[in-house]
Amino acid sequence: MSNVAVFGTGSFGTALANVLAQNGHDVLMWGKNKQTIDEINQFHTNSRYLNEAHLDKAIKATQNLKEATQFSDTYLIALPTKAIREVVQQIDAQLDSKKTFIHVAKGIENSTFERVSEMIEDSLSPEHNGGIGVLSGPSHAEEVVIQQPTTVAASSSDPKVSKQIQDLFMNDYLRVYTNDDLVGVELGGALKNIIAVASGIVAGMGFGDNAKAALMTRGLAEISRLGEELGADPMTFLGLGGIGDLIVTCTSTHSRNYTLGYKIGQGKTVDEALSEMSMVAEGFYTTESVYHLAKQKNIEMPITSALYGVLFENVPLDKSLKLLMGRDKKSE
Repeated sequence: MSNVAVFGTGSFGTALANVLAQNGHDVLMWGKNKQTIDEINQFHTNSRYLNEAHLDKAIKATQNLKEATQFSDTYLIALPTKAIREVVQQIDAQLDSKKTFIHVAKGIENSTFERVSEMIEDSLSPEHNGGIGVLSGPSHAEEVVIQQPTTVAASSSDPKVSKQIQDLFMNDYLRVYTNDDLVGVELGGALKNIIAVASGIVAGMGFGDNAKAALMTRGLAEISRLGEELGADPMTFLGLGGIGDLIVTCTSTHSRNYTLGYKIGQGKTVDEALSEMSMVAEGFYTTESVYHLAKQKNIEMPITSALYGVLFENVPLDKSLKLLMGRDKKSE
């Protein structure tokens, strides 16, 4: 059994902390919100993010970053993409030895276009980097925390780290496969959020299954096109980190990205929809990153471009739809 420090007290970090504790590991969560920390310690719940789900009583929580960094040699980073660089730099300043970093973020940094593992590596001193990996796939926290069957992928450039992730998390309700394509698994998790926002818009506008199926299918084509250009194995996008994650995020009200899109599709402005979100919808930020990255790489991503117009250029939904459907004739 291991000690694991979990950085972040959001829904997925909490659900995975619960998995780790139920697997017999000692878990210490770190976060900034005192009310959430106190609730986890006193009542073994996190009602802000997971309603009244009851957490394993072995889970402890702290606001003290140094306490969390000293607790373990294995860190689970469960933070929004935009917060990761700053927090990892703060962690790095506390370290005097190598640590293993496992992240569950699904985004791409706006300014650098870096994947999350690259952000973590850039933010660490080389002497503190004991390996970086990702856990990703179709896995709503709301279902994981109540032990519904879930299957995900663990990936790292170091096979030992992938295996370590698998050993830490796998149990009779969470099945973990290893995958050696870190680039593909990270990109699949990030890019599907763009399609999920678009899927929510389609649903909010009242369109049916035909439109949703077309969106996911052509969305997967966009994901694969950019992924292959960036060095991913296109077959990865047919697995858990690709189409698996795409399906669950594009079809469920548990998905914050789908929910954001649904609000916009029903007529709310982008600002209004964002203001009503209680958690970060990574797809909003990733759309901006990927739009500019695709332009830089000269990769055609019409759904991403159309969504960028809606989110950042105030293009009306009906006009955006006409532009998508009226594109030049092509072969599939």
